[in-house]
Amino acid sequence: MPILAIRQSPIASDWTERELLASVLRNEQRGWNELVRRYRGLIYRCITKVTNKCAPYASNADADEVFAEVLMGLLRDDMHKLRMYDPTRGTKLGSWIGIIAVNTAYDFLRGSFRRPAGDRLDASYDPHAPYDRTPLDMLLDKERWSHLNTILDEFSAKDRQFLDLFYARGMEAEEVAAEMQISLKTVYSKNHKIRTHLRRCVEKLTELSAIADLAPVEFATA
Repeated sequence: MPILAIRQSPIASDWTERELLASVLRNEQRGWNELVRRYRGLIYRCITKVTNKCAPYASNADADEVFAEVLMGLLRDDMHKLRMYDPTRGTKLGSWIGIIAVNTAYDFLRGSFRRPAGDRLDASYDPHAPYDRTPLDMLLDKERWSHLNTILDEFSAKDRQFLDLFYARGMEAEEVAAEMQISLKTVYSKNHKIRTHLRRCVEKLTELSAIADLAPVEFATA
C-alpha cells in the first residue's frame, strides 16, 4: 500500500483513518501513539470476547499479554499486517485491527492449552490428555463445520455430491467420473471451479462475520 502525501490536521485525534495509517507507516511516533490510544479499548474488547467465550479462566495478565502480542504483530515485518489493509474493500481500519486481535487471542489460547499444568489456571486440565486435541481445538472445529455447512448451502446438489465423493470419501478422479457419469476432464475442471469458489466463500464469510461481530464495538468508539 503506497504511502501518499497527506496534509494532516495538527491534532492527531482529528486525523482520519487514512491520515493515521499514513503517519504510522512513515514510522512516526506520534502516529503510533495515536493508533494505540484510539484502538486500545477496541483491542481489549476483542480479546476478552474470545477469552470469555473459550477460556473463562483467563486472567487479566493473559489479556495484557495478548494485547502486547497484538501490538508486536502490528509492528512485525515492517508492519506487514497494517500494509495489507485495503480500505477499498470497505473494511474500517478499526475492524481490520479487531480481526487481528481476535486471531491473536485464538493463537494465544491454543498455545495456552498446550502448556504444562502448572503454567495454566484451568483446574479441569488433564496432564495425561494428548496435546494434539484440546477443548479449544474441538470448539474451533465445531465452529468451522458450522461455517462449512453455511457455505455448502450455496452449492448445487451435483456439486455437493462431487464434494462428498472426491473429498469426504477420498475417491479417485476416475471413480468420481464413473459414479457421476461425467468425463475425467469434467472432474478436474469441476474440482478447480469448486476449490476456487470455496476459497472465495470462506474469505467472504470470515471477513463479514468478523466485521459484523465487531460492529457494536465500532459504534462504541465512534
